[in-house]
Amino acid sequence: MPDSAPQQLLHLVIGGELTDLEHVTFKDLDQVDIVGVYPNYATAYAAWKAKAQQTVDNAHMRYFVVHLHRLLDPGQDTKSSS
Repeated sequence: MPDSAPQQLLHLVIGGELTDLEHVTFKDLDQVDIVGVYPNYATAYAAWKAKAQQTVDNAHMRYFVVHLHRLLDPGQDTKSSS
């Protein structure tokens, strides 16, 4: 990848209904909502917030931002990036 290419810090937004409020165990994996993959935290956060607000009436429904870039390259220094 050329040095001039913008850095991608990939983030995944997923959600679904949890079995209880104390654990992150989805009630039905077939119903997990994969919202999308985003090139930075800001766009992932906006997607997460929109989905979370749509499901505010269901206390067991939760959405999460997964930092894919940390899984793909665990040694990457993310403190200097946003």
